[in-house]
Amino acid sequence: MSRLQIHQFPTRSDNYGVLVHDASSGATAAIDAPDAEELLAALHEKGWALSHILTTHHHHDHTAGNTIVKRMTGCTIVGPAKEAGSIPGIDVKVKDGETVEIGSAKARVIETPGHTKGHVSYYFPDDDLVFVGDTLFSVGCGKLLEGDAKTMWSSLKKLAALPPVTKLYCGHEYTNNNCRFALTVEPENDTLRARAAEVAALAEEGEPALPTTIAQELATNPFLRPSSPAIQKRLDMEGRELWEVFGEIRRRKDRF
Repeated sequence: MSRLQIHQFPTRSDNYGVLVHDASSGATAAIDAPDAEELLAALHEKGWALSHILTTHHHHDHTAGNTIVKRMTGCTIVGPAKEAGSIPGIDVKVKDGETVEIGSAKARVIETPGHTKGHVSYYFPDDDLVFVGDTLFSVGCGKLLEGDAKTMWSSLKKLAALPPVTKLYCGHEYTNNNCRFALTVEPENDTLRARAAEVAALAEEGEPALPTTIAQELATNPFLRPSSPAIQKRLDMEGRELWEVFGEIRRRKDRF
């Protein structure tokens, strides 16, 4: 059983970079490469040698560092086959259900389209870790830039079905604003109110509200809670299909 070491660091304006290190082999993966200089600095700080970049999707704020980092480290760039033409320096193209090995650690590829057409997440079952890019955020989810509500809801259901203890790392720190929106959708949710207070305090200290867990998101994230009677009633969507309720929550967030 792998025991990965994780180093999360802020990068760009509101992204998070993550390094995943397998001490037994020395292998290290970066989840995306938002900025080359900041990623290389994080590697230097930890004293880790980069072996892989695991790309979640093609957006520039997740791939901008690919070319320079690959040139500097010789790493292998892994990414979704469906977006291979848009990912700089891609070496290995992966599809749903395939496995990526980082030393002794194994990640299962989960296709999670909606934010982009080919977006993937990387799930390390032995370590109870999932890296979801811009599909799911703490108390939020990604915008539907290349997909529709039905597609994104299908992707979110895949993540929601992971073991509740799974730690979830995402690509951006939007949690404080997400909590403010979520309270307009489900203000009676005591767990959400407690999470919002915690996140606001962390923001005051300049501390991240990430990682989160699947359990915490199931309890607080309105985008995973379209089955909530309180949410359905507030949206006047009682008895509607869950993907439709999700879609209305997403529309409201877009206008928030």
